[in-house]
Amino acid sequence: MELRNIAIIAHVDHGKTTLVDELLKQSGAFRANEAVSERAMDSNDIERERGITILAKCTSVEWHGARINIVDTPGHADFGGEVERILSMVDGVCLLVDAAEGPMPQTKFVLAKALALGLRPIVVLNKVDKPDAEPDRALNEVFDLFANLGADDDQLDFPHVYASGRAGWADGELDGPRKDLSALFDLIVRHVPAPKVLARVDEPFSMLATTLSADPYLGRILTGRVESGRIGTGTTLKALSRSGDRLEQFRVTKILAFRGLTQTAIDEAVAGDIVTLAGMTKATVADTLCAPEIDTALPSQPIDPPTITVTFGINDSPLAGRDGSKVQSRVIRDRLMKEAEVNVAIKIADTPGGDAFEVSGRGELQMGVLIENMRREGFELSISRPRVIFQEIDGVRNEPIEEVTIDVDDEYSGAVIDKLTGERKGELVEMKPAGVGKTRIIAHVPSRGLIGYQGQFLTDTRGTGVLNRIFHGWTPHKGPIQGRRQGVLISTESGVSVAYALWNLEDRGRMFIGPQEQVYVGMLIGEHSRENDLEVNPLKGKKLTNVRASGTDEAVRLTPHIKMSLEEAIAYIDDDELVEVTPKIIRLRKRELDPNERKRASRKD
Repeated sequence: MELRNIAIIAHVDHGKTTLVDELLKQSGAFRANEAVSERAMDSNDIERERGITILAKCTSVEWHGARINIVDTPGHADFGGEVERILSMVDGVCLLVDAAEGPMPQTKFVLAKALALGLRPIVVLNKVDKPDAEPDRALNEVFDLFANLGADDDQLDFPHVYASGRAGWADGELDGPRKDLSALFDLIVRHVPAPKVLARVDEPFSMLATTLSADPYLGRILTGRVESGRIGTGTTLKALSRSGDRLEQFRVTKILAFRGLTQTAIDEAVAGDIVTLAGMTKATVADTLCAPEIDTALPSQPIDPPTITVTFGINDSPLAGRDGSKVQSRVIRDRLMKEAEVNVAIKIADTPGGDAFEVSGRGELQMGVLIENMRREGFELSISRPRVIFQEIDGVRNEPIEEVTIDVDDEYSGAVIDKLTGERKGELVEMKPAGVGKTRIIAHVPSRGLIGYQGQFLTDTRGTGVLNRIFHGWTPHKGPIQGRRQGVLISTESGVSVAYALWNLEDRGRMFIGPQEQVYVGMLIGEHSRENDLEVNPLKGKKLTNVRASGTDEAVRLTPHIKMSLEEAIAYIDDDELVEVTPKIIRLRKRELDPNERKRASRKD
């Protein structure tokens, strides 16, 4: 059977997972009457809730006697590490571009990685049935992008199809029959080359591990593409690290191949197949699994370095240990180490005290997803404000900058540019009309300046703006960037908040808590309307007398309080504050709960 390996890459929300759904349906992977959920590839809860792909996943379909292995990839820049490592498994990429939006930052990022590896691209102009779609403009922009990224002549001569993933059709012409996806299937089989490694079937077995997971029955399992030779169940293999050191020798207990949405046990895998092996105990991502006679490791694709650090600590608030079951630093450390093993874009480091850990990653969303997963597992944590990672280059302190692409309505463009280029020390690169009363702004902004900007941006654009960011490079340190303007309201008492007290405090600022909520000394209960922090008492009830009032009592009507999501809370806090995360609730607090300790700490600074 002919073999084709292809990855589907695109910017976030351009329709990768929806297209894979349709490819699976039309290739006969499901029975005619089988109930299939939307975005079948998004398997875990957070992916389904947020509507984004976080982990790269493989599937395979059959088309007229050819087996096509398809890898669905995340579109969000924070999960770019997933895309970087799976590109070495495939021979071609299917680049999806929204016909209305055109190429976006993440499109550029993943395409640059794919072209560098010499992969054959196919361009799919998706969502051409949208009213604001401009497929011809999008195609020209894609061509310009290829040329700018230094594509060779062979890559520049890319075929393209017009498609609608949701409607389930793809055609070579814009006014084609719009019936099914057969044009795309045929193009993949025709244009994407068969794996080059097929010629190495008779050599000793080798395979580069690209994803690691665990199965309750099989234990540790590694997925990758077989680079050479063939392998059967029961074969003895050894694992080599990147540097070529021998890690272990093991027997393959099971070989699994992707068939539709399930993994099926097979007896033998040959060069070019994407398979999952079980039986190892130590081998991990980027290691080489090979026959005992091989001594050199396969080269692996380097991963871009992390740009931000967040400190994960134990929850030491007065209300600790009420909701969660996993509160010890040892348990938190084990869980983070397990995460760093599976996710190559994350780095973990211990702090001198031993009860906190520095976790470095790509962005706030990646950190937010990790924390959300941990809180669902029953962990309690205290999280610090994200800090950017600086580098010393030629004796000069450099900081990461990001390329920000923003689509906003014309009337809000002034406010956005003012914020980015003024207080956040960004540089405007390009500004152009994006059609239908919108402006596209491209700017280079320091990562420090973007921490906590998302909420402010949505306020400035009345929720209509779209902001995309991607790591651009390093630049000399740009000096101090002002953080949050407003101070906070800090509780001076521990107990249960009272509606009357919160009502009296409304003049002082916006509340983060409602009545009948547990508070403690040093907890943040609201945002002050001025720049300084203010200590207040949210427990103060109304003084009762036995003298009748001349008028009726005023009814207490509270303004609804602000409920922050996890990412918003992490981005909101200042350096001397923490986010307390438990399975049930998210609270904001000062690092030093005691007011006297806070004064001492501020004097030191």
